[in-house]
Amino acid sequence: MIVVMRRGAEQAEIEHMAQRVESLGLKAHIIVGAEQTVIAAIGDKRPETKESLESGPGVASVMPILAPYKVASREVKPESTQVVVRDLKVGAGCLGVMAGPCSVESEEQLITTARAVKKAGATALRGGAFKPRTSPYAFQGMKEEGLKLLAAAREETGLAIVTEVMSPEDVELVAKYADVLQIGARNMQNYRLLEACGRVDRAVLLKRGPAATIDELLLAAEYILNEGNQNVMLCERGIRTFETHTRFTLPLATVPYLHQKTHLPVVIDPSHGTGHAYLIEDMCAASVAVGADGLIIEVHPKPEEAMSDGYQSLNLDQFAQTMTKCRKVADALGIEM
Repeated sequence: MIVVMRRGAEQAEIEHMAQRVESLGLKAHIIVGAEQTVIAAIGDKRPETKESLESGPGVASVMPILAPYKVASREVKPESTQVVVRDLKVGAGCLGVMAGPCSVESEEQLITTARAVKKAGATALRGGAFKPRTSPYAFQGMKEEGLKLLAAAREETGLAIVTEVMSPEDVELVAKYADVLQIGARNMQNYRLLEACGRVDRAVLLKRGPAATIDELLLAAEYILNEGNQNVMLCERGIRTFETHTRFTLPLATVPYLHQKTHLPVVIDPSHGTGHAYLIEDMCAASVAVGADGLIIEVHPKPEEAMSDGYQSLNLDQFAQTMTKCRKVADALGIEM
């Protein structure tokens, strides 16, 4: 349920009610809004709980949360959340662009890409140090050496670093180097990993599984939020259908639908969503047009030489051209980019 505090409620009253919620065996999440503060009381509620909370100091009302996902719901927080990491701003009228190679391959490859994507307008560098691959014989990433190269690229360019973490045991190591922890599609329902990411002070980019429903995506996000980490971004990267003309099917209706259901920002991944470099520019522009809060795009200096996903990676000139088109759409809609 939601404990809605009166406008102007004192901090002492808010803290008192959070403690009251905890004393009833519920978990309290304090969410500060533009006009009011609410406390999400999560857990098995007893019939007398609502009445007990309604009489508290500074309380305006107590209401049930109808959605199965509690902290992620717009019932709890009507205002859109904006995730801010260094110069990267995602959500609440700001479009953040995360760009870079599928895999970190070398210092030269990464620094060249970082400089180019920053010049074109990206505010975060994406790159895989740990790579989940379908085949055990495929390139698995440079691991910690790759993380060190990402940190060096950040040092030179100032770009926030986005990279994937694959297991709970690796969370602290990856968080040591990265600004945003990416949870890949294959791990969307790795609940121990979700909880581990919820316990660190890093933003999280959560990708939708290729066969996951929207409710399953939101409930996966709830695992992270429930551990106290409010800096969560949802990522639509395409779902598996019977269609074969693209790598996955990229449903852009996900963006406005999620905006109705959750306050969390929504990022689109057109690289995995299409699997073809020649489709990415138009899908990026379309994503901006439907209100996406962010884009994550694979970019490589020489896609034909990439160790993974070269066929869906833009080269540096193509990325710059894509950013120019997206900026025109963003400007027309009044979106900061």
